[in-house]
Amino acid sequence: MNIRFEAVMPYVPYILKGVVVTLQIAFVGALFGTIIGLILSFITSKENMLSYFLRFVIDFFRGTPLLFQLVLFHYGIAQVTRGFVPHVFASALIVFSLNSAAYLSEVLRAGIAAIDKGQIEAATSLGISKKDIALHITLPIAIKNVLPAIVNEFITLTKETSVVSFIGVSELMRRYEIVSGTIFRSLEPLIVVGIIYYLMNKILSVGGKRIERKLNYDQR
Repeated sequence: MNIRFEAVMPYVPYILKGVVVTLQIAFVGALFGTIIGLILSFITSKENMLSYFLRFVIDFFRGTPLLFQLVLFHYGIAQVTRGFVPHVFASALIVFSLNSAAYLSEVLRAGIAAIDKGQIEAATSLGISKKDIALHITLPIAIKNVLPAIVNEFITLTKETSVVSFIGVSELMRRYEIVSGTIFRSLEPLIVVGIIYYLMNKILSVGGKRIERKLNYDQR
């Protein structure tokens, strides 16, 4: 078996730097995805033309591959604007945020729908404004209800960041391609990257389960 890990070991620190890029994209995508998704969940809960349009946009992001969305945005803007090409990292952050928002909007809408209507009615009977009810009652409870799903979305995004290597973002898979081309060996750096992905997502998964258990304990 011709496997030589000593050939890739000098490049491990370089590959590990891709973890920071991967986590940045995933974190920003999950954060802004939650914020945008929350706004979408409130808007699409109503029946009007804007709601219908946004539902179509959500269906588009949920019904097409993330790689397609990334390429369409990054290279499509250059063609439409006749020359302006957004920075690859900016394109990745925007597309990941919008894609995450499309998925989380449905989750958050379900979280809002699961809130006991009695709490809202009690707040209304006390004379609390709709704005304060939304900010101080509906929003915190909804976020608490779906926080495990948000954590899972973050974990999912860390794996999906591999597609950004297609447009040149220097995350884990892009660094694997560079190292592989440098040492003319593909299996060893691929195994190293696979181990890094596994350990990273295992840590995030364990952390997510602890958060979920804590939330379930606090609700007792």
